[in-house]
Amino acid sequence: MRLWKWQALGNDYLLVERADLPEPLSPDRVRRLCDYHYGVGSDGLLEVVAHDGSSADLRVWNPDGSVAELSGNGLRIAAAWLARRSGASEVTLSVGARTLDARVREDGNVELDLGPVGVGEEETLDLGDEQVEFTPVSVGNPHAVVRREPAGDDLLRLGPRIERHARFSDRTNVQFVRVDGEHELTVGVWERGAGETLSSGSSAVAAAAAAVASGWCESPVHVHLPAGDLLVELDRDLRARLTGPAVEICRVELA
Repeated sequence: MRLWKWQALGNDYLLVERADLPEPLSPDRVRRLCDYHYGVGSDGLLEVVAHDGSSADLRVWNPDGSVAELSGNGLRIAAAWLARRSGASEVTLSVGARTLDARVREDGNVELDLGPVGVGEEETLDLGDEQVEFTPVSVGNPHAVVRREPAGDDLLRLGPRIERHARFSDRTNVQFVRVDGEHELTVGVWERGAGETLSSGSSAVAAAAAAVASGWCESPVHVHLPAGDLLVELDRDLRARLTGPAVEICRVELA
């Protein structure tokens, strides 16, 4: 079984073509592959069905064996892989019901058009011993954006409790956001099914969309994450474009 390993600002993914699988992937198989001690190790797995030309279908697996609706970093990785495979700089990826366009630039960064982002009204989440104000955001997957200092222990303490709160039927990704300027945010990420991550593309988009919709920032927004920066551009309808790197680490042949 052949795999590729890529990273996007430290958010590492395994990528496999469905045609190379000896048997269909299962949650247990994904958990073992993503385990850093007993498998290859990654923050998730991208299962790709490449078509003729520059299009492909994609399934995004979390390291806990659950399936994610979308991953901004994962999609950029899949786009870069597909562009190299097809020889085209512009590619199309289908994830569930969404079809998204991406372009690999000459500098190696990948531009990904994510379409409209849904931003709700601010809510109060009752955690029992404290209350947390958050903005619900949908980037095709769910997010809870909290305007709170991302450094320190609060993200590790509150992230898993917010992720699994009854308010979110399918759990949620969590972002702690600090506004650094008119076009700048610093973001800490607790990712659903993965925990604290060095970066997350969809989380960067969610944080930027909440900031623009709430008047904290204006587009374009430079999102500072622990592993580096992503650029999020939003139009008046909150249609998002995400730009950032995607780099191949290695190719793996499983024993």
